[in-house]
Amino acid sequence: MIGEISHFLAFSSSIVFLACFVLAFLSYSSNTNSVSIFVPKVFVLGSLTLITSFLLFVYLAIIDDFSMAYIASHSNSNLPTFYKVTSIWSAHEGSLFLWVLIISLWGLFFLIFRNRTTTTFYPQTIGIISLVVACFLLFLLFISSPFERILPFGVPDGADINPILQDPALAIHPPMLYFGYIGFVIPFAFVTAFLISGRFEKFPIAEIKSFILSSWIFLTIGIALGSWWAYYELGWGGYWFWDPVENVALMPWLAGTALLHTVYVSSRSKNLIAWTIFLSILAFTLSLFGAFIVRSGIIDSVHSFANDPTRGLYLLGMSAFLITGPIMLFVKNLSKILSVNKVKDFSKEFFIGANNIFFITAVFIIFLGISYPLILEAFSDSRVSVGSPFYNKVFAPLTFITSLFLVFSTYSIWSRDIPLIGILKSSTVIFALTILSSIAIIYFLNSYEWWLIGGIFFGNLILIRYIVLIIDSVISKKYFNQGSAVAHIGFALLIISISLNAALSSERTFSMSVGDEVRFNENTIKFDKISLQKSSNFESLSADFIFSNGDDTFELYPEKRKYFVRGEITTESDISIKPIKDIYITIGEQQSNGKWIVNLQENYFVRLIWISAIIMSLGAVLVIRRRIYV
Repeated sequence: MIGEISHFLAFSSSIVFLACFVLAFLSYSSNTNSVSIFVPKVFVLGSLTLITSFLLFVYLAIIDDFSMAYIASHSNSNLPTFYKVTSIWSAHEGSLFLWVLIISLWGLFFLIFRNRTTTTFYPQTIGIISLVVACFLLFLLFISSPFERILPFGVPDGADINPILQDPALAIHPPMLYFGYIGFVIPFAFVTAFLISGRFEKFPIAEIKSFILSSWIFLTIGIALGSWWAYYELGWGGYWFWDPVENVALMPWLAGTALLHTVYVSSRSKNLIAWTIFLSILAFTLSLFGAFIVRSGIIDSVHSFANDPTRGLYLLGMSAFLITGPIMLFVKNLSKILSVNKVKDFSKEFFIGANNIFFITAVFIIFLGISYPLILEAFSDSRVSVGSPFYNKVFAPLTFITSLFLVFSTYSIWSRDIPLIGILKSSTVIFALTILSSIAIIYFLNSYEWWLIGGIFFGNLILIRYIVLIIDSVISKKYFNQGSAVAHIGFALLIISISLNAALSSERTFSMSVGDEVRFNENTIKFDKISLQKSSNFESLSADFIFSNGDDTFELYPEKRKYFVRGEITTESDISIKPIKDIYITIGEQQSNGKWIVNLQENYFVRLIWISAIIMSLGAVLVIRRRIYV
């Protein structure tokens, strides 16, 4: 009965959200506020109804109601309560339910935290958000319903959650990623309402800056959590594999990063307004594209959810329906939107606009890398794979140019012409310090790959520039944007850590029996023993490896696990965390001669990659805090 109540509430909320959209649309032609005042109230009603429906569904998972087909397929009575809850978003239908819920939550956040004295178009913005919620709810209810029953009786104990998803990081990762993805619905809805209004004399984009920043923070942390999980859980030993599903998360992040910078220009002047509107639409469009890629089944990935062409066609059609109108309005009114103020040569606006071009180029490259193999396979029998070598070779120079323009922008001034030679003269000391420090690091590493030299140089260039800027501002007691400085320092550390990781890390594979010893770099590794262990829902072969390096001795215990319910076998790594590197080990299959395949890796500065993401996010938090409290 609770399942039917949850289903009814979800259906009811879809009707309420559609009504909210209609009211918001009518408010455009209303001469009074009599219609507009009902829009937020109706939206709140729809959101509360949807939240109640979701919480009831979670309760069904907690009490092991295996008459619900979705819960029976993705949960188990022996699971801890934490994983029973997270099983809700472990597969397609439940994760879509969470997706819809988060859209409505963003709408509530907009109602609660908007600037109540100046916010423009807010009823219409809520109306557009309501339309997005309603579209996804209709998809949930009629194409991908989690409310189906197993009649007349449910299954006894459930089929269990996917073993690789039984991990705290992945339990947190999807909601965090969704909050980032879906948060771009706020700028999308806001600029759509602005375009429909036709009142182009004022563009109040500053009113939603904090929402854009918040979305970007969630997406950054969500991507970092996914990278961390993939590193230690999948047994591959890397943090980024240019997997298609990883890439569809990166595209809205790149567009969102460009939007973050552009919105500050538009909020200060009438410059780059067209860029801001375009990027607001693009960021949300890329989020919809990500939903399509993950849920259509057209790609094969460890991260993908579904393999159903019907779902893919609906998502494609729904995405086209949602974005066609705003794009047509943008193109139609582009001449009115374009700034009458010419961007000054080598001003801050100039460098931000130039970097937007590189961000969009990066997005296009990823989109091409995802879509080209699919298009080729659809129209021919050929198959191609676009992997790391392609992306690395293209992204490295784009990152370097973006970094250079970033540093130049710190010497420029808002809305002021500055000769390029003046910027170069001002940055002479910074370039000199960067060259000297980079030469020292590269000489110490004794590696001269072009991408390593570029990564060290441009990462150092940003880092040194902002350190000098902070020191100078503190001494002279001049204002500097603390949040921006912290975020860009995090970006510099990200470039440096990725470059060092790629240059210094090493990997070897050995064939070993119990009692064997091998040498890997400075370590002597002994395969001491292997034992069978049992847990509540799996049994494992746990290997014991003793590492010796002078006075430093430690043990690592990689595993092969077999889960009882599903019968799936997983590889579990074990990692020793050192100050600047990880020692990473996995055990593979047993060969016919009785030896085991053992993979050993030394991964340098890999932890700094995730720390960099945290620092960037902290910088954005400081910007939001300053906007709210200062």
